[in-house]
Amino acid sequence: MKQAIALFRKDLSSEIRTRYAINSLLMFIIVTISVILYAIGQEKISDYLTGGLLWVIVFFTAMSGLSRTFVSEEERGTVMALQLSATPETVLSGKFMFNLVLMFSMNIIILVLYSLLFEAFVLKNLSLFLAAYLLGNIGIASASTVIAAIISKAGSKGTLYPVLAFPILLPLMLTLIETTKMSMDGTPFDESLVELAVLGSYNVVMIAASYLLFDIIWKD
Repeated sequence: MKQAIALFRKDLSSEIRTRYAINSLLMFIIVTISVILYAIGQEKISDYLTGGLLWVIVFFTAMSGLSRTFVSEEERGTVMALQLSATPETVLSGKFMFNLVLMFSMNIIILVLYSLLFEAFVLKNLSLFLAAYLLGNIGIASASTVIAAIISKAGSKGTLYPVLAFPILLPLMLTLIETTKMSMDGTPFDESLVELAVLGSYNVVMIAASYLLFDIIWKD
């Protein structure tokens, strides 16, 4: 665990110095929300549509920033050093923690801006939304981390990443959109346990599969 935390701190300090992912994510968030606002104009959109658009922004923001988790190691030529100095489980844990922190940081900004700019986005059951938001961020970060490892050695990394990520993240995104609708309707927490169980099960399966398969992915 100490090695995983050290790897996380290394990635975090490197990102703070270069600010590549942070700058690209912030620009993407601002541009995407601005384009949506411009396209809507004075038209009144439904409450449910605003909830769906939130997760569309979250999805594409993740696609634009989380793909570099392992790509940056390939570009700097530090992959061999990581393979020699740390176990695959340690590398995956460190990268997952970094993506999780980056995902939560960016999505908090998205949620604040979205709530301020879209009047129709009103949550009647905030606790349900926060639970889904927490589980959704963990699911996106875990899936994005292992997909980034898979495409790190590919030639067309930027194109391949969303192609692989979309079918894997689609069940998660659909469940998050449905849970957001329920939180906007004010559905009681106990009536949303099925959706929350789906989100939790997705996270368990994705994290378990990542740790089981990462040894093969990392060495090959």
